[in-house]
Amino acid sequence: MKKTTNILSLLILSIALPGCSPGNKLTTAEKKQAIDTMAAETLQRLYTEKPSAEDEVNKAAGYAAFSNANVNIIFASAGGGYGVVVDKATGNKTYMKMGSGGVGLGIGAKDYRQVLIFNTEEAMKGFIASGWEFGGHADAAAKAGDKGGEASGEGMIGDTKVYAMTEAGLALQATVTGTKYWKDDELN
Repeated sequence: MKKTTNILSLLILSIALPGCSPGNKLTTAEKKQAIDTMAAETLQRLYTEKPSAEDEVNKAAGYAAFSNANVNIIFASAGGGYGVVVDKATGNKTYMKMGSGGVGLGIGAKDYRQVLIFNTEEAMKGFIASGWEFGGHADAAAKAGDKGGEASGEGMIGDTKVYAMTEAGLALQATVTGTKYWKDDELN
């Protein structure tokens, strides 16, 4: 019964979390503004924590910033969020959603931010078109505001550099995950 309850909870979260976006009662313009503000704040935090990242973004074809929530219940994890991809050559923005699911050991929940730096236009366009990312994930986080600690990280996927930073949460997990990013039809 307990296993069934955990699976049911995970299914509910996996359905609900990918739909997460700033305030459902906001207008389209207000939602875009909220995502743009999140992206600017996320970049500023990255530049503060990793000053060399600002130069990486300045030299890149484009970048993306995402706000994500992730829940891990014993043997499975699920998450969802939203963000924006910015083409630096044109200034065009593509608003996106994301959802993830995985298997592994862990427990907890966390709110985190992710920055993707696209070194080539092809990498950025490929991400917008297909958006899949697979990989292993291990982390520990116990954070609320400025209190607590985290183990955030960075990695490379082809011509894309990925940074992750925990906002808040309590989690200890080691999972194999699949993440899907897709265009937000309502905002594009």
